[in-house]
Amino acid sequence: MKKPSYWNKAKYILSKKDKVMKKLINSYKDGALVTRNDVFFSLCKSIIGQQISVAAANSVFLKFKKSCKGKITANNVNKLSSQTLKKCGLSRQKVRGIKDLAKKIITKEFKPHLIKKMSDEEAIEYLSNLKQIGRWSAEMILLFTFNRSNVWPLQDIGLLRAISNNYKKKYFPPKTFLKKLYKKFTPYCSVATWYLWRSIDDEPIQY
Repeated sequence: MKKPSYWNKAKYILSKKDKVMKKLINSYKDGALVTRNDVFFSLCKSIIGQQISVAAANSVFLKFKKSCKGKITANNVNKLSSQTLKKCGLSRQKVRGIKDLAKKIITKEFKPHLIKKMSDEEAIEYLSNLKQIGRWSAEMILLFTFNRSNVWPLQDIGLLRAISNNYKKKYFPPKTFLKKLYKKFTPYCSVATWYLWRSIDDEPIQY
């Protein structure tokens, strides 16, 4: 897994533009945004991770992976019964979302390869047509699967908490301030997001 081609340039520019970023970039020299390049795997992981803690999501995901005999593919998931998926700790909605996703990949109703040619907003809209995929999940896919450089996921509680901590703002940070940061960090909001996440969680998140 290699880091995106823009990563080093982004670190240099963000460090120059923002004192907090400079400190974070110097503090976390290891790691970078990487991609598995597997949309189905990442979408399953993001559906499982919705509205539960990282630890809970990891435990459910391990059971889910075991049910798929270690290979998370649309065909393998399609063969699993709803009952089996529920036993992994998935809610009814999440089971529906994952089954629906597997079907749409098999029937080619959902074509992940089209996303490469879309703008971020078009891609978010396209992904949001899937059951259980809203803006947050779509942004996670753009970040972690497609490594888009300018994703600023403002529905992410971790990001908002990290901004509050690092910029000494109240929680939730004011919208005007979030807009100001977005302008300042564009076109490298994804890199800023990754470093802000690192500041509150030692394990870099990966979908």
